[in-house]
Parts: sequence; C-alpha cells; structure tokens
Amino acid sequence: MAKYDLPLRSPLMNAAGTLGFTPPAHGPIEWDQYGAFVTNPISLGRRQPAATARQISFSGGLILHTGYPNPGFEASLRRYQNAWSHAPVPVIVHLIPHNADELAAMIPSLETCDNLAGLEVGIAPDISLEAATDLLHAALSELPIILRLPQDRALELVRSLAPFLDDGRITAISLGPGRGSLPLPDGSFLRGRIYGPSVLPTALAAVRTLSEGSLPVIGAGGVYRQQDVQAMLAAGAVAVQLDTILWRGGID
Repeated sequence: MAKYDLPLRSPLMNAAGTLGFTPPAHGPIEWDQYGAFVTNPISLGRRQPAATARQISFSGGLILHTGYPNPGFEASLRRYQNAWSHAPVPVIVHLIPHNADELAAMIPSLETCDNLAGLEVGIAPDISLEAATDLLHAALSELPIILRLPQDRALELVRSLAPFLDDGRITAISLGPGRGSLPLPDGSFLRGRIYGPSVLPTALAAVRTLSEGSLPVIGAGGVYRQQDVQAMLAAGAVAVQLDTILWRGGID
C-alpha cells in the first residue's frame, strides 16, 4: 500500500456508522471473519442527532439521515479507548473534521492508543476542493490514514486532488455512501445517505476506476451477498466494508 500497510487478517470490515463506537460484544457477528472494526464517525465537538432524523425505505434499499451524533472527540476517548484496546479485532477510528485544524487536533491523541489499525477521515459530500486539499495537508500521522470519499464525488475528488495524494500521507481510499432524496408524507423531501443492493453497480464502477490509480481502494456500497464481496475484490478493491447488511447479522 502507500506509506503504511493496513494489518488486516481479512478483507472484511464494517462501514462507519453501522455498528456503534465499539465492536458489539454480543450478537451474531463473528469477529474472527473480519479484519477490522470501524467506529461510528467522531467529530471534535459533540454533535446532536439531526432534528428530523429518520429512515425511508424504497425498493432498492433505504435513505438514512442521522446527523452523525457523537459525544465529541475527548469524550469518545474517555469512553471508548479502553474498549478499543481490548477489541477482538484492530480498530479504525473514523473522524469527521470540520476543517484541517480540527483534524490536526485529533490525530496526535490517537497515535498512542493501543490496537488501532488506522484512521479513516470522512470527507463531507459538499466539501470544496480547497477545503479537501487543506485536510490532506493536515493528514499526517504515524498511523495509516484512509480517506473516505462520498461515492458520487469520489472520481471527481481523486482527479482534482491527485497532486496531493501521492506524498505518502494517505494509505488508501474508501467509499462512503452517496446522497439522495425521497418524498415524505407531508410533501417535503428527506435527503440522506443511500444504502441497499441497488447501490452495487455504481459502487463497482467507482472501485474499478479508482483502483487504476496509485492508492489502494476499499470498496463499499450494495454488498449484501458473498458474490458481492468477490465482485468488489475482482474489481480491484483490497478490502470491503459492509453496511446495513450487518443489521441482519452479516453475510452468511
């Protein structure tokens, strides 16, 4: 991989926002089949749930809007660091910085945590190229850093940020969910993250194109069956993140 390898015993991991801040101790997920656990997104300051947090299903999946609630960075360290160090798999902490200064403020404390396989930095779907470039410059760590790009902007961002992606700061790219809208009963529209089997074709297309670049790609989106995992790997992904299928216990 780029500057650092990700020490994964298996190509499978969960996607950020699907299983909480620590690996569930009880439940149907068999962690010996997974290479890492990815935390829920963590911001520098505390974030409340979205005022209109909700989920809408459609024939090909669902749209989810939550606002990424979390207790904030310092509180997350106090609450979860011990659980991360004793987790059954290596942990990847997912960060959602508002700007480069916030990212630079969070990284140093994580470098001393035990059992971390790396950091995943989530890029906002509406980020400007200038702000994305600033984040890349702040992404300096002794830990591997994964840059998670929204699926519907991944190709655009990689092409625009290409001059800044080859300096060894970023270890891999992962794909976050794209955004969409569905109508609500009151006539308004809910905008949120798109999950479901219908996402797979566009996710595979993105992985195939991105894997031709200089950075390894972690595939995600629409993976609900074993053959979907194999399709992601065949498309060039080095690992695969599972999302809402994990709410059913994972892939058989």
